[in-house]
Amino acid sequence: MMCVSKWTSHSACPTGSSSGFPRARVKESRQRVSAALINSGFEIPPRRVTISLSPGDVRKAGTGFDLPIAIGLLVANGVLSPESVDGLAFLGELGLDGSIRGVRGVLSVARRLASHQDGRGFVVPPANVNEAGLVRSLVLHAPATLRDLVDSLDRGALSRAEALTAAARNDDGADFADVVGQESAKRALEIAAAGGHACLLVGPPGAGKTMLARRMPSILPALTEEEALEATAIHSVAGLLPASGGCLATRPFRAPHHSISSAGLVGGGSVPRPGEVSLAHHGVLFLDELLEFPRGALESLRQPLEDGRVVIARAALSVAFPARFSLIAAMNPCGCVPLQRQLEGVPGS
Repeated sequence: MMCVSKWTSHSACPTGSSSGFPRARVKESRQRVSAALINSGFEIPPRRVTISLSPGDVRKAGTGFDLPIAIGLLVANGVLSPESVDGLAFLGELGLDGSIRGVRGVLSVARRLASHQDGRGFVVPPANVNEAGLVRSLVLHAPATLRDLVDSLDRGALSRAEALTAAARNDDGADFADVVGQESAKRALEIAAAGGHACLLVGPPGAGKTMLARRMPSILPALTEEEALEATAIHSVAGLLPASGGCLATRPFRAPHHSISSAGLVGGGSVPRPGEVSLAHHGVLFLDELLEFPRGALESLRQPLEDGRVVIARAALSVAFPARFSLIAAMNPCGCVPLQRQLEGVPGS
C-alpha cells in the first residue's frame, strides 16, 4: 500500500512529529531522512514539521517511506516544485549518505500502482528495478542517490530505468523422471497433481518418500504469468527473492521442519508476515514426519486448504494472504499396526 506524506510547517523549532499510525521504523525515518538530506547538500530549516501518512487508520511499517518523506520535505521547503513530482510514486530506504537502498515488497506496490494509477512513473531503488520491472506497464526510474534524483527532477529529465527479465531459479533440479520403480507411489502423486488433491505417503525410513515429494513440482503445469507474479510478490514481501529480483521460474516447494509453530506455518507476527502456506502458493507444501507437527499447527491448515487463503487478524488490522497449494505429507508406519493385524485373526478381539 502506498501512503502519501505531507509536511506542514509550524513554529521555528527543529523538532517534529509523525501521524498516521506509524510503527517504530517509520518513526525512526526522521533521523535517517535528516542525515540523508544534510549529507546530500540540502539545508533543513529550523522549524517544526508534522509528517502525515494517509490513510490514518492503516498501520505503517518498514523503511520504504524514507524517500517519499524526503521528497515531501524538499517540496515543502521550495527546493522542488510540486509540478516536478506530480504523477510520480516514490519508494525506498535512505542511507545516511543519501544513497537509495532496496526494500521488501516492491512488486506488490508496483502491481497495485499499475491497477489504478496512470502517472509518470515509479521511482524505486536500483536494487529493486528488476523486481518492479515484472510489471511491464509501469515506467521505472532508479536513481542511485537522493542528490541524483533531485537534480533530475529539477531539470525535468528523469531517466528511465531498464529492467532485466531473467528468471530467478527456485528449484534444485529434481525431476520426477529420475525415479526408478515406486510405481504405486508415483501413480498416487500423478493423480494428486492432476486433480489438485492432497497426498499422504506412508512408509519406513529410506523408502523414498521425501525423494518423491521433492520431485512433485516437476510434474505440475508450468506457472502462468499471473501465477508467477503472485508467487514472486509473496516471496518479495518475505524478503526471500534473490538479489537479481527476477520472477520465480518454477512452482515453489516448501518443506518446513516439524518443530515449526502455527505462526510460522500459516503466518503471523505483530506485523503480519506470510507463512509457509503462503510461500507455497501455486506450489507444493511438504510436511515430513507429519505426526511430529504440533496439533495446533496442523489444525491451522484447515482454512487455507478449504479457502485457498489465510486471514491473519490483529487488533488493529486484518491481512489476507493467498495460500493455494498442493499438500504432500509423509510419515512412518504406526508401531501398533502389526499388533492390530495379529488381533484381526483372533476370535473376540
